[in-house]
Amino acid sequence: MAGGVNRKISAASARSHTRRANRQSSPLTLHSGIFTKLLVVLFVGILALVYQAIQPTAPKIPGTPDGPPVTSPRIKLRDGRHLAYKEHGKPKDIAKYKIVFVHGFDSCRHDAVVANTLSQEIIDDLGIYIVSFDRPGYGESDPDPKRTPKSIALDIEELADKLGLGSRFYVIGYSMGGQVVWGCLKYIPHRLAGAVLLTPVINYWWPGFPANLSTEAYYQQFRQDQWTLRVIHYTPWLTYWWNTQKWFPASSVVAFHPDILSPPDKALISKLAPRGPYVPQVRQQGEYESIHRDLMIGFGTWEFDPMDLENPFPNGRGSVHLWQGDNDLFVPVTLQRFIAHRLPWIKYHELPQTGHFFAHAAGMCDAIVKTLLVGETAASA
Repeated sequence: MAGGVNRKISAASARSHTRRANRQSSPLTLHSGIFTKLLVVLFVGILALVYQAIQPTAPKIPGTPDGPPVTSPRIKLRDGRHLAYKEHGKPKDIAKYKIVFVHGFDSCRHDAVVANTLSQEIIDDLGIYIVSFDRPGYGESDPDPKRTPKSIALDIEELADKLGLGSRFYVIGYSMGGQVVWGCLKYIPHRLAGAVLLTPVINYWWPGFPANLSTEAYYQQFRQDQWTLRVIHYTPWLTYWWNTQKWFPASSVVAFHPDILSPPDKALISKLAPRGPYVPQVRQQGEYESIHRDLMIGFGTWEFDPMDLENPFPNGRGSVHLWQGDNDLFVPVTLQRFIAHRLPWIKYHELPQTGHFFAHAAGMCDAIVKTLLVGETAASA
């Protein structure tokens, strides 16, 4: 019967065999360890690049060594921030009506369309004082990283108090500034004598809108704006990156693409004088705390729904007016109509064959201000 073969292996031979085996396996182990470390380094590097890409640059605060100079009067707010303002019309000490104007998106205190186009006759006859101001992060007003619809309303109240406008005053907000007026109606209604929302920007995620109505209006936007608003609403921490990256088209509004203008707007703008030399001031602190912060607040999750508001003037001692063009490509008229239906105490004025910039038309602000201050009958006379 055949048996197994026994081999005697010397200790030296065994050690030699082990060394050869170790020499054959160690390169693989070494390469695997290096590869793992390289992956970790690469992953950390990518994370660092991503983090850097989504982090906005620090704002250039006016009056600081690295910031722009302060050229306008400013008030100091309760939290130490400064608010820059500009006064128009009659001196406030003798004016009968005092109005706070709230500028729109990518604008500043100089873009006070009501003050800039109101006729001198109306100013003198009615005795009108208007103050416009740079909203936080714009122009020469300090940024407010904690800005909310409530905080900006309280800023307006404090501005009115510091300037001595009295216990009650009027507010007029244009476009994104119109959104600010909703905050005033919510948080400082007791300080208001009346209010005007000029084609106020809406938020598609306000709960009061029927889902089918807001969805339909949402999908009427350009595809790039749909994606921009999704990013802003659901992942606000990516807003800066989305609006500065070059891979995908971002907001057409930020870029002021000509296709966002309706035919009435194009016709009107072609007749207007160019904006003044102040334009570089608008974004001089940086885009994040100005236009990006505006978008995050305007289309973020609000702390209240404007459609739940109650009439701030149940005794008839004031009025709220909403003006809207029926051919506005920035703000869907269908949603404004729903708001006006939901809040019947708002006096709704829809202008036919009119776009987003109707307030710049000759005589328009005269009619708007007269309607607010002395009533519709007097305004149409």
